[in-house]
Amino acid sequence: MTLDELKKDDQTYVSGAYARFDLAIREGKNAVCWDYDGKRYVDFGSGIGVNSLGFADDKWIMAVAEQAKRFAHCSNLYYSEPCIRVAKTLCERTGMKKAFFQNSGAEANEAMIKAARKYSHDHYGDGRHEIVSLVNSFHGRTVTTLTATGQEGMHKDFAPFTGGFVYAKANDAADLGEKVSEKTCAILVELVQGEGGVVPLDLVFVDQVAKLCEKEDILLLIDEVQTGVGRTGSLYAFEQFGLSPDLVSTAKGLGGGLPIGAVLFGEKTKDVFGPGDHGSTFGGNAAVCAGAAAVLERMDEAFLKDVRRKGERIREKLMGLSNVETVSGLGMMLGVSLKKGTGKEAAVRCLERGLIVLTAKERIRLLPPLTIGDAELEEGLSILCSVIESF
Repeated sequence: MTLDELKKDDQTYVSGAYARFDLAIREGKNAVCWDYDGKRYVDFGSGIGVNSLGFADDKWIMAVAEQAKRFAHCSNLYYSEPCIRVAKTLCERTGMKKAFFQNSGAEANEAMIKAARKYSHDHYGDGRHEIVSLVNSFHGRTVTTLTATGQEGMHKDFAPFTGGFVYAKANDAADLGEKVSEKTCAILVELVQGEGGVVPLDLVFVDQVAKLCEKEDILLLIDEVQTGVGRTGSLYAFEQFGLSPDLVSTAKGLGGGLPIGAVLFGEKTKDVFGPGDHGSTFGGNAAVCAGAAAVLERMDEAFLKDVRRKGERIREKLMGLSNVETVSGLGMMLGVSLKKGTGKEAAVRCLERGLIVLTAKERIRLLPPLTIGDAELEEGLSILCSVIESF
């Protein structure tokens, strides 16, 4: 098919919830892909951080295919070796105690919210159910996770919302202290606010949050949907902040291209869910978990060190440009603020020149495959730098 034919069918048959860029990908390999006209692109987007091993990774394909030959799905009524293997790996690598699997980041955050409220109800009874999240945060697009999202612009048109959420200013311990009350059961944070502009939290602020949670038996919830699975240069970003969270959500890069979400439970919360308290028909899908196991197998210290190296290379290259105001983020999760021009304008110009980038607020957002080679990295940076300096 041609791009025009695809666009026509898309407009006819697919809900118009997305403002698409003018690209249809036909195939790809690692950090490079081709459209239906054979044009080549370097990928600095990873399907919004999902393709942690890039396009069509050979070992990932083999793992998924081999499992699919045996069985793809059996439901959570039965034991599944791939599901159990991924849960064990995640717990052993992070120090968390148990895992619960779903199909997306929003679902993982929903489960995390339920777990926090049930823990509080089990220990303190009714009325202690509020969750404090941060202004400028993003936690999903279901009604509840949209309510948890601290961006007023995303709250229009969908009322009434789920109750029990309040918002504190990021990096403002005094404001957070005012928002915490006897009704508070948990504090929910992204250590790098991704959709909010790729904005890391201050280490001092995060330490204050952790101490407050420990003192008041308030659960510390870390949304690692975008920051997790090597993206920030450690398996999970909370490791770089010295935290021992009570609940962690993970998704995106964990599946390597297939849909998966998970909640990781700490010591306090490991037994909060009993039979019937939560569920997911597709959660723990065997083929998906086989892919996740292949992703995690690659995430050794040498791999993560290389992620940090490539992230520093991107930062160094961009900070040398006259039109760059700031470069924020951790590892290979970076946001670029321009003195002239917007992220959306830059993304369109990059695509025309054969580079895929993302946006976050007014910034350019960069989430290259963690496996990107140095040659493709430099090729993409060359395009990006020329676009940034073209404004």
